[in-house]
Amino acid sequence: MNPTPQAMPPQPAPAYGFQCEIDDKDFAQAVARVTEALKTEGFGVLTVIDIQATMKAKLGIDGRPYYILGACNPPLAHRALVAEPEIGLLLPCNVVVREKDDGRLVVAFMDPVAVLQMTTHPEVASVAHEVRVRLERVKSALVSGAPTDSRA
Repeated sequence: MNPTPQAMPPQPAPAYGFQCEIDDKDFAQAVARVTEALKTEGFGVLTVIDIQATMKAKLGIDGRPYYILGACNPPLAHRALVAEPEIGLLLPCNVVVREKDDGRLVVAFMDPVAVLQMTTHPEVASVAHEVRVRLERVKSALVSGAPTDSRA
């Protein structure tokens, strides 16, 4: 006799990132709002990877909406690249916008402090902390619905 499958408990955010749920109902509008919140903190979105479309096209798998946004703050990226040219292997900062099985939307942020601990360069660590502060402000703005203020 097979045991009845039980629902899996929610997974905590991984150590290499942090996340929030947002109240947006429309996925495209949510992506636009995330992009705008990033822009307020000096980040541009260099790349957009549509995982849902890619999995459908390459594997024939239907999935939930899932975007990976490659976010970059040029002055901060420049500081990190000058300090350690190979740090480009860990850039840009990825931000995920995805729809959960229940239809709620999640925004997840790469934690630059965790990821950039692979280097011991003090300037890279300084940049990572500044990026983390800015991404945390983006997260707060998304949750509260208020615009961010990079002058804070």
